[in-house]
Amino acid sequence: MPKTLQFRAGAVIYFKGDPAERVFILQNGMVNLVYQDMESGNDMHDMVQQGEFFGVKSALGRYAREENAVALKESTVMAFTIPEFENFAMANTRIVMKMLTVFSTQLRRVHRQLSILLKSDEQNPEAGLFSLGEYYLKRKRFDHARYVFSRYLTYYPSGKNITAAEANLELAERSLTVGGNEGEKNETAFGQTDLQALYYKALNLVSQEKYQQAYALFKQIAAAGAETEWAAKSALEIGRCLYTLNKFEECIQYFTGMLSRYPRHPDLREVVFFIGQSNERLGKKEQALAFYRKVLTMAAQEGDGVTVKTKRALEGLGV
Repeated sequence: MPKTLQFRAGAVIYFKGDPAERVFILQNGMVNLVYQDMESGNDMHDMVQQGEFFGVKSALGRYAREENAVALKESTVMAFTIPEFENFAMANTRIVMKMLTVFSTQLRRVHRQLSILLKSDEQNPEAGLFSLGEYYLKRKRFDHARYVFSRYLTYYPSGKNITAAEANLELAERSLTVGGNEGEKNETAFGQTDLQALYYKALNLVSQEKYQQAYALFKQIAAAGAETEWAAKSALEIGRCLYTLNKFEECIQYFTGMLSRYPRHPDLREVVFFIGQSNERLGKKEQALAFYRKVLTMAAQEGDGVTVKTKRALEGLGV
């Protein structure tokens, strides 16, 4: 028989990378599915409403979860084993129709995202020029990226993305010096040594309390370094900068997405701790407690720094 489960607001129902052993149907409340867009790399959000199901594709496909599922408010869900759900679906054609509707909606969402992007660039030439530079940088067309970002700095010297554009331009120029564009050589043009140097430059900005500049540079390292050690290190620092800048909502959103991008990050407990801290700073005590408790359930050495900080935070909340 399917089980009825209760989740408090802010509770994580499952993480990306978890085994997909159950299918869920939301009886009441609200659940947010957070995943990474394959094209842009941005965090995407799907809201599950009452009566809708989630976790179906990975469960039926027998592969790991592709997203994080988070309860946005107190929620009740029914959890089916895979055989239970298959039997339930076979006996309820309405469920099958809902599945087809959801999968169709996901396809339409891809087209909608593209339309929004094109419309945004058309209405905002500054954002469009910056996005074009990021497009070339991400695809390691460093000569094009250098040209676009130099044009951005010329046309928009007080632009919204001026700090990030300066950092991007520096990345493009350093990459061209090391290896140039395209071909097999281009795949390793931006090497570990360069990323390491930029990483420590960003840490130096943090030590000078230049958090906004450090944030921009960490972002570029994470984007340019792909799966490197320095990209993973920078990913954590991006969230720390957001927290230090008192951007707690953005910090929560960023770190939630990071759980999807780096499900085996060595500092995953630190990430969950900062989500709890940000919730606490926003006055969301129940959500903070849920994440602090999650930290303590994650494997760690006794007496490590994150455990100590988490226990101290729980004591501060009277737990």
